[in-house]
Amino acid sequence: MSIQQKPAAKPSPTTDESNGRAVSSVNGVHVTEAKPAVSPSASSSGYGWLIWIVLIGGTAGGWYTREQWLPYVGPYVGLDNKPPAKPPVRVIPVVTAKVVQKDMQVYINGLGTVTAFKTVTIRSRVEGELVKVAFTEGQIVREGDLLAEIDRRPFDVQLQQAEGQLARDEATLKAADFTFKRYEELQAQKAIAAQQVDDQRSIVQQTTGAIQSDRATVANAKLQLDYCHITAPISGRIGLRLVDQGNIVRANDPNGIAVITQLQPIALVFTIPQDDISRVQKANRDDQPLVVTAFDRNFKTKLALGKLSAIDNQVDATTGTVRLKAVFDNEDGLLFPNQFVNARLLVDTKKDAIVVPTAAVQRGPNFSFVYVVQEDETVELRNVTVGMSEGAESAIESGLAPGEVVVTEGLDKLQKGTKITTSSGEQSKDGKGKGEKGQDSKSKGDHKKGDPTNDKHRKDAGQDPAPSGKSSSTESRPAEAAKSTHPAAKKSES
Repeated sequence: MSIQQKPAAKPSPTTDESNGRAVSSVNGVHVTEAKPAVSPSASSSGYGWLIWIVLIGGTAGGWYTREQWLPYVGPYVGLDNKPPAKPPVRVIPVVTAKVVQKDMQVYINGLGTVTAFKTVTIRSRVEGELVKVAFTEGQIVREGDLLAEIDRRPFDVQLQQAEGQLARDEATLKAADFTFKRYEELQAQKAIAAQQVDDQRSIVQQTTGAIQSDRATVANAKLQLDYCHITAPISGRIGLRLVDQGNIVRANDPNGIAVITQLQPIALVFTIPQDDISRVQKANRDDQPLVVTAFDRNFKTKLALGKLSAIDNQVDATTGTVRLKAVFDNEDGLLFPNQFVNARLLVDTKKDAIVVPTAAVQRGPNFSFVYVVQEDETVELRNVTVGMSEGAESAIESGLAPGEVVVTEGLDKLQKGTKITTSSGEQSKDGKGKGEKGQDSKSKGDHKKGDPTNDKHRKDAGQDPAPSGKSSSTESRPAEAAKSTHPAAKKSES
């Protein structure tokens, strides 16, 4: 059995005129629908025409007065007729040096210690009280100068005793000699036996030996008195006093009274690598000794100039070095014993070498190169062949000519064709400062060093150069100042 559904009745719309709402009837049920509210902007549509009239009038007025405001606004919005300005050329500040041709000296460096030829510790040879100190600490003394005195009174007494014993033995010798002569006369007369004469001769000889011993005792006593006066055995500088006056000193005291060191001349013992022995041997074949220069430990201050005197006969197997000895006159006294110094041994001189600072040479993977300054203030990368190097200088075998200018500082930002600037006073190719060629930054007045706003760089950037080497901002300042100080200007501003 099927159930048939009745189709839904369509609502019959009706309108309620009283409140403006639509009323629908569905199956006898009235449904009321609200009508959409009227937009309030519809009532104000008249103001839109007024806004359009103002916009159109402002646009027409701006276009009519475009000649007055377009020159000021055009460059910022791209409406000017001038071509776009080129970006300023980047200028790198550098330091340069001139390539020179000169004799280049080749050295071998070594570490060494200053050694005195003579060092003497002053000790007393007798025991006694130190009654006088005749030197000043650090004094330069000469050989034979009095340094100290020991109390001599005990040794005077010993000398007197020795002299008294000598006088007594001499008197005994005289008596024995008289007796011996008398016995010889009696023996000739055969009045005494020969044995008595022989005994008396023996007594004379014994007394003579005693007198010789007494004389030696007297000489020893005098020598002890001489030892009481301590004198300088060598010439040199005396050190600090080790014993004060009034102390008892003993013979051969290990500490001594003071130490004297010879300073003029003085020696320097230094070492060089064993690989450089052949170079030293070849250079040492001439009659002229090799020159050795002594520097301080920082290799900055030159202390003395001397000559090579000896080469050791064997290489130290533990360090692989050989010792050399040089002699210095040390007239200035700048070298002291046991002082640590650096020695530079001159072994060769290369004539007419092309020399540049070592800092200018750059090492590439396959070659060495330098940056050469051109006349248009740009740099050129040039391959070079580097020879020997000595200190802060290097010899160039090929690739450079004397008089050229190379860059020594600021290399990390350079490449071929880079624009550079240098400080005033640096040497150019013709030997004149760059300030003379093209007016350096300092000679141009207000321009700063390396400032890209100078005339040359402004031209490169497509801008008009400032007259008389001054920027436009510096010209406008006097006019502004005059305007601000003029009474009429003040009145108009007020």
